[in-house]
Amino acid sequence: MQTSEEIKKVVKEKYGEIAAKQQKGCGCCGDTNKIIDYSIFQDDYTKLEGYVADADLGLGCGIPTEFAGINNGDTVVDLGSGAGNDAFVARSFVGEKGKVIGLDFTQEMIDKANTNKAKVGFKNVEFKLGEIENMPLGNDAVDVVISNCVLNLVPDKGKAFKEIHRVLKSGAHFCVSDIVLKGELPAGLKKSAEMYAGCVAGALQQDDYLDAISNAGFENVEIKKTKVIELPDDVLKEFLSESDMENFKTKNVGIFSITVVGYKK
Repeated sequence: MQTSEEIKKVVKEKYGEIAAKQQKGCGCCGDTNKIIDYSIFQDDYTKLEGYVADADLGLGCGIPTEFAGINNGDTVVDLGSGAGNDAFVARSFVGEKGKVIGLDFTQEMIDKANTNKAKVGFKNVEFKLGEIENMPLGNDAVDVVISNCVLNLVPDKGKAFKEIHRVLKSGAHFCVSDIVLKGELPAGLKKSAEMYAGCVAGALQQDDYLDAISNAGFENVEIKKTKVIELPDDVLKEFLSESDMENFKTKNVGIFSITVVGYKK
């Protein structure tokens, strides 16, 4: 079993490679041998205000800004901001008077995001290098925290949500889209988890994920959207028998994208 530092190293290397190559759609859900195309997780951003095509690397599993309740003038933090996709969309909500801070622990992604920022000329968007479990941000400083398919990659999710709680102002909230599991994955598919390099291998059961949020001190926690991640048959056939495939599809077991909100008291 990989240690937290080993997991972080794998994720950092993979995302650094994606940023350097402007590679789209396979992220930490695949490698060059057995690719689970990350685009099966991704929602369509192209019609959203603030969308910047060069910032969209196809690495999300939802649209957290859809339910984030961001207001004009807010300070928003985007965790695992990558090339800036969600940060630029969030900027369309906060306007000129607000601020968006993107946080990522991969220097290549920070560089890519700053290149995109220079193209669009936003003055109130900033990208910081740092880890979600130890954010370089002050206490009670933020109106909204968003994140898109990133917390599932963080080894200590409990610590991550405690950090989110710390940086949010009293009465403020988060909205994150993430990957969770429901039920036990079939043994063959579970064994293949290493090909996800953390994306699904690092995902919690949905109930455990919600418990981590509540244990961090959040209230009024609510799942706003759930989406089944439909794995292609040709992928499932590599790991499951025909009968196992049918059972997998008919039971409420599998991989899901959820968008969830929670409020700091």
